[in-house]
Amino acid sequence: MSESEGHSGSPNFAPSSSALEFANCQWRVRRPKPFVLVIEGEVGPEAAAPSDYLHDKLLLPEWREAFYQLVDATGLVVCLNSHTQHPTYRDVRGRSSKGRLSQGEYYHHDGCTGPVKPRFVEIRCPIQPQTRGVATAVAPHRDVVQAMVQVLPAELAATAALAGIDMSLKTIHDMDDAALDHLQGLITRTVRKKLNAEGARSYFRQVDAAANAYFEPWALGESRFIANANSGATMQHRRAYQAPHTGGVANGHLVKRWTNEELLLPGQVVDQALIAALCSEEGDEAEAAEGCYLGAH
Repeated sequence: MSESEGHSGSPNFAPSSSALEFANCQWRVRRPKPFVLVIEGEVGPEAAAPSDYLHDKLLLPEWREAFYQLVDATGLVVCLNSHTQHPTYRDVRGRSSKGRLSQGEYYHHDGCTGPVKPRFVEIRCPIQPQTRGVATAVAPHRDVVQAMVQVLPAELAATAALAGIDMSLKTIHDMDDAALDHLQGLITRTVRKKLNAEGARSYFRQVDAAANAYFEPWALGESRFIANANSGATMQHRRAYQAPHTGGVANGHLVKRWTNEELLLPGQVVDQALIAALCSEEGDEAEAAEGCYLGAH
């Protein structure tokens, strides 16, 4: 079954769809979760040939906003088997120590310290000799906060920072984004202070499961477009170790970009001040990032 897409409107797909008509092409798609759309490639034998279908088709200027609206409405759009060397990508800076967790291991939005956040973040696993063994968990923001409360140990809920706060499911359901950020920051900071590194990682593995996070191994040539600050779905993501992190294991690297802000239409100019501000908070243990992932937002 295939579904049509208007030239400039927001796409709308039935969960059972196995083909998508978009950008004058038909695409093989699947929906492993309600907030995830996986694009596997074009329908037909030509799909077997390596191609940069992201930039040559999906992100062409005449289709770009419609594709962005698809990300807004869905939450996470995964593009598999995409071969590209586009110059706009940059290396992900994140590193994980064997000691305390690095910032990227906590659920977060990109750009959460500033007043302006990227519309979405594209994280990509390039074609490379080494596969990627570390997962990236993605889940809706509200589901993440609900899960963090659901699996929070009683002794942590009773700490001074959290005691007396109404963390009922109804209250969380009614919170706006700012209130969700505030509660999440309090919980994350408490977990960071009270649990050792592997205890915190174990806690977030339970959060992954309780939030029904998208948790699939990275494929070479895969891009994930994660809705980050938009009018539709709002997601969070984290770098997730599923086994004790002891270091010294070779891993393929990831690249990223804020596609809406950095892949511009003809005549548009990059807001360098915004990009510099967003990049400044990406250092894993920088003190300036404390408020982003660990503070009370």
